Amino acid sequence: MQQTTNTILMVRPVNFRMNEQTAVNNYYQKELNSLLPAAVNAKAQKEFDDFVEKLQNKGVNVIVVNDIKESDTPDSIFPNNWVSFHENGTVGLYPMFAENRRLERREDILETLEANGFIIKNIVDYTSAEDESIFLEGTGSLLLDRINRKAYCALSPRADEDLLIEFCEDFEYTPVIFTANQTVNGERKAIYHTNVMMCLGETFAVICLSSIDDKKERKNVIRHLKEDGKEIVDITEAQVNNFAGNMLQIKGVNGDLCLIMSQSAYDSLSKTQLETLNKHNTSIISSSLETIETCGGGSARCMMAEVFLPKA
Repeated sequence: MQQTTNTILMVRPVNFRMNEQTAVNNYYQKELNSLLPAAVNAKAQKEFDDFVEKLQNKGVNVIVVNDIKESDTPDSIFPNNWVSFHENGTVGLYPMFAENRRLERREDILETLEANGFIIKNIVDYTSAEDESIFLEGTGSLLLDRINRKAYCALSPRADEDLLIEFCEDFEYTPVIFTANQTVNGERKAIYHTNVMMCLGETFAVICLSSIDDKKERKNVIRHLKEDGKEIVDITEAQVNNFAGNMLQIKGVNGDLCLIMSQSAYDSLSKTQLETLNKHNTSIISSSLETIETCGGGSARCMMAEVFLPKA
């Protein structure tokens, strides 16, 4: 079993903008009223292309698929919410909260992976849960410790507890369940995705412990991380707002461990936090994702769907 992969799938946007359907519970999204939609999309494409280039320069195998203009899918840049790829050749397909995000699920993307020599043996499809307004948005909602077989999940309107437990039974994970909150206009509200406040590496975890208001739940999460030998890097809510929780560890050239994040995430980290992260990684790669973060309310981690499928 591996926790990190060298191959990631990314979707290049053609209609990127603030998605009005997701803004109802993603409090990180903002509209860029000063820019025309075409300008917002062009800026997002430039950020995307620069990001892909940085990853490829580090030896990461990036499979880029283009979004389809006719689908009008403003969040297609975040494929990790609708699909996950596993070492046993299984693909998970997930129910999405926003109706216009359901169009992001594309069979031709799976065919592209097969054309790249990856083997898909089996598809586990949870998407019928949408009919009952039940959602679990892929590795946005599920933080998978693939080696220790644990699935960390912050419950929210986009992460249903019963469906999480069903996933854990199907994929043989132990659920670690909690609620993570952020302050919105003086009120505590659920953070929409677990991967905004938490990142799991091979030997470390970045997490905003103060977002877990329930002390018992917080203790339980810490216990699980510690018993699996993860060094905890605790981040603040202000750092979460800069997407410092939205990082991903992947393999570069010669299996080097690279930690990927946005420039705003990197800039928000303290010297001590960076020193700890450098200890666990060969390199840290940061890229400016300002437009994507502002309008999309997601960052570097959300843009990368990790491919663990076996090769032919």
